[in-house]
Amino acid sequence: MKPGSHFRRRLATYLVIAAFLVLLAGGGFAAFESRLVSSFWEGVWWALSLMSTVGFVGEAPESAVGRLVSSALMVSGFALMALVTAAVASLFVREETEPGEQAEELFEAQALRLLADLAQRIEAIETAMTPGARSTNGPTDADPRHRSSPPF
Repeated sequence: MKPGSHFRRRLATYLVIAAFLVLLAGGGFAAFESRLVSSFWEGVWWALSLMSTVGFVGEAPESAVGRLVSSALMVSGFALMALVTAAVASLFVREETEPGEQAEELFEAQALRLLADLAQRIEAIETAMTPGARSTNGPTDADPRHRSSPPF
């Protein structure tokens, strides 16, 4: 997966949800605040201004449903801005940590190879030191006392 593709997918999802909320709330304002909002598009304008934390365009809603929709839009606007800000910040953090993660994975792979090599050497030493496990044909490479070169 390309770096940033997850970010773009999340951002697109947030924006689609926000657009849906603005359209839905615009219809709600047009239906429930008919004295203040004369059309659907004026209701959408109200919803957009509330969602973007600008505030009311004109007077505050008069009905309880209008106030409830307004409150939900204000909270949704704050949440949307927080999510978008977090998504952008995570993109920068991910770009900064990727080289460190790759170096750490390389180090772990090398350490595992060395540990496997050490385990084999220890097993060979234990086998050579076990009574009755020695070959009768003479010294072997597994016997550390008869090795011509160091084991490393």
